[in-house]
Amino acid sequence: MTTVTVRIPADWPATEERARAVQDELRARVVLDEPGPPPGTGRVTGVDVAYDDERDVVAAAAVVLDAATLAVVAQATAVGRISFPYVPGLLAFREIPTVLAALDALPCAPGLVVCDGYGLAHPRRFGLASHLGVLTGLPTIGVAKNPFTFAYDDPAAPRGSTSPLLAGAEEVGRAVRTRDAVKPVFVSVGHRVGLANACAHTLALAPAYRLPETTRRADALCRAALRDAVYPA
Repeated sequence: MTTVTVRIPADWPATEERARAVQDELRARVVLDEPGPPPGTGRVTGVDVAYDDERDVVAAAAVVLDAATLAVVAQATAVGRISFPYVPGLLAFREIPTVLAALDALPCAPGLVVCDGYGLAHPRRFGLASHLGVLTGLPTIGVAKNPFTFAYDDPAAPRGSTSPLLAGAEEVGRAVRTRDAVKPVFVSVGHRVGLANACAHTLALAPAYRLPETTRRADALCRAALRDAVYPA
């Protein structure tokens, strides 16, 4: 497995004002009118990050699965300095350089990318999944563990039940029940994938647990990479 060391790009936003300006610019490039690849076909890749704030280090992992069997095809990790302070709504700027490096280190095309976080379900409608999708051109979705600031009615108890995730009257995602009577996950589109398809992918990737296998495997891998990281001063 490849692990790469990442430097913060020289032109990376250093202020909240600049980061929001970048969000505004990139948000206009999000594609929302493509259905995306069919579930269970090709490859699907999970990405996730872990932080060590005391060491000022972030580790990212990208794990490629065969969408039909959920077997691991390839994986890569990257470690780097945390590239932006913690600001709600701007978390992608802390993660993107290292996530991009992990994706670039993969020996194969990632296919659909599943982020542990948000896409359209974001206060500025441009979460990590959207940001990553625009920068890479890849189809992306976000699958989050909580609804952030958005409202939803609890879906029916059976696996596969959904309910809208709402910002007022606007549907920004869906609560999806991946296990009978277990708390739902919160799915939103990132780039080049429709919402119904994003929910179908999430269910296909979660045959046995609440979280999709992409997230489970990427989470374990980035935590291991962070634990083992020896990052130069």
